[in-house]
Amino acid sequence: MKAILLAAGFGTRLRPLTDNTPKCLVPIKGKPLLEIWLEKLENAGLNYFLINTHYLSKQVDNYIEGSKFQKKCVVKYEEVLLGTAGTVLNNFEFIGDEDCMLIHADNYCQDNLKNFIIAHNQRPKHCLMTMMTFRTDNPKTCGIVEIDEDNVVIGFHEKVNNPPGDLANGAVYIISQDLIKLLKENFFNVSDFSIEVLNNILGKIYSYETKDIFIDIGNPKSYLLANTI
Repeated sequence: MKAILLAAGFGTRLRPLTDNTPKCLVPIKGKPLLEIWLEKLENAGLNYFLINTHYLSKQVDNYIEGSKFQKKCVVKYEEVLLGTAGTVLNNFEFIGDEDCMLIHADNYCQDNLKNFIIAHNQRPKHCLMTMMTFRTDNPKTCGIVEIDEDNVVIGFHEKVNNPPGDLANGAVYIISQDLIKLLKENFFNVSDFSIEVLNNILGKIYSYETKDIFIDIGNPKSYLLANTI
């Protein structure tokens, strides 16, 4: 299995920290967030990674070139941001004929991903992908999912004021080759994965709820929390 790490965003809510540092390279306890993900993925048995870049992309290039992951990484600069779905659509050649993990690299997650992969491999046969979910204390700031008795996602509520629950989409996915085929055939012009893809495959998304700490590094408060837990 390969992985695509989404690291192109501006990190505007983390300013001034991200004025001169791309969000994926902000340090958590002294270690760049991107490095935490790459080590986690390697320990889980993945060995080939694609990182998309845009904002302050040269810093990401320099980090990868000087890291132990240099030979395992492909860095793809996006002159115009493509969105999560657009990045997948433009990198089918990298994905090849394997399932692929898709990660928003601005999240801090202590899950080791091994049980996540097992859950994906054991998902209901009709499910096209597996979504990592977590319990949040602030549901209205997250994409909240509803699941059935088999942990299959049947509803999705993106940052609404009164969401029905606290189970949140972690924006860490494993997408199957069946979903890749569907994207090629029916979703070839989309950019927003959450709105344009997930909402159209409800009932075919398996939920894996992590019990480990999961934090969206989206603002100075959550960034401080990740550095103190």
